[in-house]
Amino acid sequence: MRALVTGDFGREYLAELPDRTQLVCVRKGKKQDVACGDEVELSITSPGHARIDEVHERRNVLFRTDAWRQKTLAANIDQAIVIIAPRPTFSETFLYMCLVACDAAQIAPLIMLNKKDMPEFEAARKSIAHLEEIGYEVLPMSAKFDIEPLRPLLKGKRTLLVGQSGMGKSRTVNNLVMRDVAKEGDFSEALDSGKHTTTYTRLYHLDEDSAIMDSPGLQSFGLFHMSDEDIAFAMPEFRPYIGTCKFNNCLHLTEPGCSVVAAAEQGKVNAGRMAFYQALIEQQQELREAHPDWKK
Repeated sequence: MRALVTGDFGREYLAELPDRTQLVCVRKGKKQDVACGDEVELSITSPGHARIDEVHERRNVLFRTDAWRQKTLAANIDQAIVIIAPRPTFSETFLYMCLVACDAAQIAPLIMLNKKDMPEFEAARKSIAHLEEIGYEVLPMSAKFDIEPLRPLLKGKRTLLVGQSGMGKSRTVNNLVMRDVAKEGDFSEALDSGKHTTTYTRLYHLDEDSAIMDSPGLQSFGLFHMSDEDIAFAMPEFRPYIGTCKFNNCLHLTEPGCSVVAAAEQGKVNAGRMAFYQALIEQQQELREAHPDWKK
């Protein structure tokens, strides 16, 4: 029977039948290829339990990788909301990584700048104004006090929420679902980082046509599965210049006649974004040299 995976707990999964019956499932054999959001075929093994026999083809999938492992966050997503906040200090690198991954997976991203009641909010918004200039949507929010501005953007969509720990993701989920489904955690002022409160991805229905997917709070977002060329193309401000460099295999680092580098020098590409891209490509190259046998 067909079902929707609504919870990914590592070796066990929660799947939902069309009548909303929930079943605890394991994957047939030793495969680890199931993600929250997957459409699957099940076989009942005992009351309340089932085996996942087949995973149907996905529309898309969002995952992160480093040199050692690959972690699927969710599948069959309509949009991803990257939640950031002024405090604890969000990582621009993490934000850029998420945007690149979404672009590569053809998942529409939305940046939710949370905690607008904080005095640091305007400075945080100013720091990402360049992203709005290249087409990314930024939603100013205070999930603690008013979740309603977010609701119309979720209507009729399956939305993945992703963010570093401490950005207010759990509170956002709780206020949207209107019950304490995600344990809220405080952040440590001393460490300037949030405490991890979610360790798995879980789907919650908002209505018949809308759902949100809460992912674990992350501190990093690796892109080791992507090629250098794919990363460059996932930077929308690079696209007008890609293919116009002097060399066809230009990686936009230090090559002579690079149109992307020239655009950055002329102020047409944000300097911080250019530095992020070049540092990422250099890191990817170092990882590939150190781990030549890594399989995508």
